[in-house]
Amino acid sequence: MAKNLLIVESPAKAKTIEGYLGKDFTVKSSYGHIRDLIKSDDAINISNNFEQKYEVPADKKQVVSELKKLAKEADTVWLASDEDREGEAISWHLFETLGLKDANTKRIVFHEITKPAILRAIENPRKIDYNLVNAQQARRVLDRLVGFELSPVLWKKVKPSLSAGRVQSVAVRLIVDREREINKFTAEAAFRIAATFGQGRDAFKAELAERYTQQADAEKFLNDCIPATFKVNALDTRPTKRSPAAPFTTSTLQQEASRKLGFSVSRTMSLAQRLYESGKITYMRTDSVNLSDTAINAAQAQIVSAYGSQYHQMRKYKTKSASAQEAHEAIRPTYFDQHTVDGDASEKRLYELIWKRAIASQMSEAQFEKTTAKIGISTRSEELTANGEVMKFDGFLKVYLESNDDEDDNQQDGDNAILPPLAVGQVLDMREMTAIERYSRPPARYTEASLVKKLEELGIGRPSTYAPTISTIQNRGYVVKEEREGRSRNFRVLTLKAGSIKKEERTENTGAERNKLFPTDIGAVVNDFLVQYFNGIVDFHFTAGVEKKFDEIAQGLEEWTDMIRKFYDPFHVEVENTLKTADKATGERELGVHPESGKKISVRIGRYGPFVQVGENATDESEEKPLYASLRAGQMIETISLEEALDLFKLPKKVGIFEDKDMTVAIGKFGPYIRHNSAFYSLPKEVDPLDVTEPQAIEIIEAKRKRDAERLIKTFAEDPDCKILNGRWGPYIEFGKLNVKIPKDKDPQQLTYAECKALADAMPKDTKKGRFGAKSAAAPKAAAAKKPAAKKAPAKKAAPKKK
Repeated sequence: MAKNLLIVESPAKAKTIEGYLGKDFTVKSSYGHIRDLIKSDDAINISNNFEQKYEVPADKKQVVSELKKLAKEADTVWLASDEDREGEAISWHLFETLGLKDANTKRIVFHEITKPAILRAIENPRKIDYNLVNAQQARRVLDRLVGFELSPVLWKKVKPSLSAGRVQSVAVRLIVDREREINKFTAEAAFRIAATFGQGRDAFKAELAERYTQQADAEKFLNDCIPATFKVNALDTRPTKRSPAAPFTTSTLQQEASRKLGFSVSRTMSLAQRLYESGKITYMRTDSVNLSDTAINAAQAQIVSAYGSQYHQMRKYKTKSASAQEAHEAIRPTYFDQHTVDGDASEKRLYELIWKRAIASQMSEAQFEKTTAKIGISTRSEELTANGEVMKFDGFLKVYLESNDDEDDNQQDGDNAILPPLAVGQVLDMREMTAIERYSRPPARYTEASLVKKLEELGIGRPSTYAPTISTIQNRGYVVKEEREGRSRNFRVLTLKAGSIKKEERTENTGAERNKLFPTDIGAVVNDFLVQYFNGIVDFHFTAGVEKKFDEIAQGLEEWTDMIRKFYDPFHVEVENTLKTADKATGERELGVHPESGKKISVRIGRYGPFVQVGENATDESEEKPLYASLRAGQMIETISLEEALDLFKLPKKVGIFEDKDMTVAIGKFGPYIRHNSAFYSLPKEVDPLDVTEPQAIEIIEAKRKRDAERLIKTFAEDPDCKILNGRWGPYIEFGKLNVKIPKDKDPQQLTYAECKALADAMPKDTKKGRFGAKSAAAPKAAAAKKPAAKKAPAKKAAPKKK
């Protein structure tokens, strides 16, 4: 056995580090956290200074057993988990669970996995920083208390199986508030006037600063321009510069990978984790823009070598956030001379983005010559403005240009074009002038990346929490990320050409959304309930203040149990009062009355989601029961109209007969479908369920039967529920609701019913359903993130105060 046991969080990292250390070191992985709070409500002893009860989950017991054995045999145990609070807590959990001793335990940290960094860390060990541990403990305990106390309130007052969280609830509120801003927004139209001057390569555009809300005013302007002479009144030419953006932090990487690569926040973090663990980039959870002197020198050498000394400009960036740790670095390549890496296409693309951003941050400013021309109109007092820009030196733009969010992109047509040579007093040939009706736009819905940006601006969350927060609010069904089709809108265009004005009406598609975050009805109702009864939980300033308290605990400025006590006592009183006094929240809204029956029509949240109701709830068996219809995808309680609600009751409807059986169109949990002879056939996305004809329905049924027949390999007379089918990943057995994998040495065509049944019976009974019904072979680290089974465990001491 080696004299030294070094424990890291992930097996990929262990494999990389093992190559850097000699035979005296054994490097093992803890696969993330090795223990967690027990799941029952006595996990935290509130009366005993928030003492916690921990347990080692079943899937970690073997890991813990192996590490205990190795730790006993080693002279020194090195705890090398990540350098943030979560990593410090993992080291503390290892120390406690493995029964380690101070005398032979050393804590080391590094922000890049390179041989020099690892050896430097080993030369500079320290003890566990209990301030950092306590900060993480405070977050974990506070979030558990909020979840365990709020969830039962939501079950009773809103809907069963709901849950709430401190940061997640604020994120949902941002999305709900933005959706309501959009719903209240009224677009205003105005005519935007632009003229084209010159011919061919000398052609350029100029625009009028004013906007006209009335067509008559725009038309008069164009009419006045028919006899006009246009000349250059003024020219302003000045040099301008553009500086590169700072190297990536966690949030700016998430934002830019979303804009440039189309990656979700969780995908970006997963790829960055892999790049870090294989030694390609520095630590990917950071809010620092600082670069080490070593990195600055390496970037300089690469820039001078590849582009020349004129492209280098050394910069030291400082982080604005007071909580950022400047000892940490921004996200950067480990080796600047590696322009790309081995790996899959996504890893390569993310690495190249990180490399370009870091290199660009140490490059020269881009230099431009910006020209503004003011063009006079002899028949009007207004002037047209033309802007042009000529790049004199590309500088950092040779490598990288930062993208904008959609909502920040206010560039106008004609900006940054190249203007031909112009002179003051020069008369210009106006070729065409247009007045185009343009509508004001509502605030943009959040993307995952712009939500991260907003949370960071508000001081809510930290680098390690952005990705899990965004995943959680989607997994809980409070928010959906989806695409929505726009709608057609007419707009007017007036075109002045060759002395006459042409009027036309054109059509544009507006309101189309791609990968935007929309609140669900349940998300909106839960948000409103929390705003009414637990305003502190969803208050932006309060939540940001809690984050600052965690930072103070991490710096040793506040005792973590005092901070939790100040929060918990008033919060618990709020919970008790709300359980006693709050009405049930359904988000109910009256839409009007049924045009034929005169009965009230309302919409609200029910046990199974949002629905429309016609009539009052029956109080007597003889009374007529109300009618119900579920809302369709994209419809919301707050915005559905009476007409849209009435349309929901047109389904289910009979659309014809096929093979002497009725064909009925309806809408279910997974969208619109046709029901025929107890079988269900999904409608294609482009087919409106209200417009389905009999021939269309027959065609859909026959097409589905044909596809099913092509999938079917074999059936069995002994049991019609047992089939051998051809699936996406090859042949498998469908045994009732169970999907069973076929061993590679078995020919699907030759399998007997008895063999199929034996394979099905051999499946573990507690297996989670998934592909082939097999238990997910997720990495142990992923499994560690899951909540452990609810078992009681002996109380462990809370993290001690730093002496």
